Amino acid sequence: MAAPGFPATRLSVLRGVASALPEERRQALDALATAYWRPVYTYLRLHWRVAAEEAEDLTQSFFARALEKDFFARYEPARARFRTFLRTCLDGFVSNQRAAARRLKRGGGQALLSLDFAGAEAALGHIEVPAEMDVEELFRREWVRALFADAVLELAARCRAQGRLVHFALFERYDLDPPPEGRPTYAALAAEFSLPPTQVTNFLAATRRDFRRLVLERLRALTGSEEEFRAEARDLLGGAP
Repeated sequence: MAAPGFPATRLSVLRGVASALPEERRQALDALATAYWRPVYTYLRLHWRVAAEEAEDLTQSFFARALEKDFFARYEPARARFRTFLRTCLDGFVSNQRAAARRLKRGGGQALLSLDFAGAEAALGHIEVPAEMDVEELFRREWVRALFADAVLELAARCRAQGRLVHFALFERYDLDPPPEGRPTYAALAAEFSLPPTQVTNFLAATRRDFRRLVLERLRALTGSEEEFRAEARDLLGGAP
């Protein structure tokens, strides 16, 4: 699935879900669903302990119901971080679905996105959840995983479009997927890619800056205030955004 083109203006997505224009609301919800469906699915599987098929149904139906009922238009930035608010909405939605004892139709007939549930399910096999992990930390961890994964997808696409394949290949080898024995040295990368060591340093520094900028763009679009944005940026990346 391609990474979404998040607008860089703070609150653009969250304002969109409260728009009076149906198409703007739908576009904003598409962006939220793209950012959050994996954390939602994983949270349903690990916290609510639902089977994979039911988790698929609930994930699709949650975002369809959010569009229908304007769940996220009720968000108040002063009260909680948006991801906490979304998780609370999800918990309420699942509780209501269970209380009503209704079996959801797959996707509710209103699938918002073509979602890679098979990939999300496969990833569960690599996730270790401590017995004492609280629900907020579980959801936060999966949200961070999804946020970074989408930023990596967009970074790869931009590097391809700009003819910077070596930049991304170095970033991938050193930062994303180092071998089990540890990261290669810059000298080893220089020999592998037939580059001067100084160019390896420069390429990695430039690509890391691009990646950081993409992560920050997503945070600006998905946080409810400047204070929340800066707090999330510090938690994820360290230092000032």
